[in-house]
Amino acid sequence: MSVSFGWGPVEARALAPAAACVVVVDVLSFTTAVGVAVEAGTAVHPYRWRDATAAAYADRVGAALAVGRREATPEHPWSLSPAALRAAPAPVRLVLPSPNGSTIAAEAGGATVVAASLRNHTAVARWLTDRGYGTAERPLAVVAAGERWPDGSLRPALEDLLGAGAVLSALAGTGPLTPEATAAATLWSATEDPVAALHGCDSGRELYEYGYPQDVAVAAETDSSTTVPVLVDGAFQEAAA
Repeated sequence: MSVSFGWGPVEARALAPAAACVVVVDVLSFTTAVGVAVEAGTAVHPYRWRDATAAAYADRVGAALAVGRREATPEHPWSLSPAALRAAPAPVRLVLPSPNGSTIAAEAGGATVVAASLRNHTAVARWLTDRGYGTAERPLAVVAAGERWPDGSLRPALEDLLGAGAVLSALAGTGPLTPEATAAATLWSATEDPVAALHGCDSGRELYEYGYPQDVAVAAETDSSTTVPVLVDGAFQEAAA
């Protein structure tokens, strides 16, 4: 099959060797945050660890470091919060730690890596199609990040299944989809109100409980963006025309 779908870093590692392109989907909130930052002109360096090594890496690449939502201050406003990133001054470079989305990007090997969310799913699908991804010659893997249970195992997340399905639905005529990819595309097509689903899903409710409903609202801006972030030299940047 030319278009496959999987979950999390482990499956990304399994799918990447056969893929010319890997699309990362982490709606709440990594790929939404990447899209917001890249729209503002920031090059976003994904980083898989939220520890002291992230600061050292940011220093090495000359970037600001995104901190935890609750650690952000007026002097250091950058975090994984898409709403906060939209309101903050745009740095030239930003290191964005994420154990889910960033790790999938790191597992993609030599494939082209694209960040997709509900905000840019049509633009991503169009960009992929225009470049021949999703065909037998250029196979494509769409990977939903999911969340983590306390023991570190994968927790499938509805928002990422919907985001992946949105991209896959637009690619349905490009090349053969695996049954898993077809199922994700079908879910997207069958969801009458994806915005309500995003606000009501486990991850959306958790952000409400933590005090960040605005991040869900930004992530729910379906098809509001034409930005296609592509990983180039270790950083997500606006795709070349």
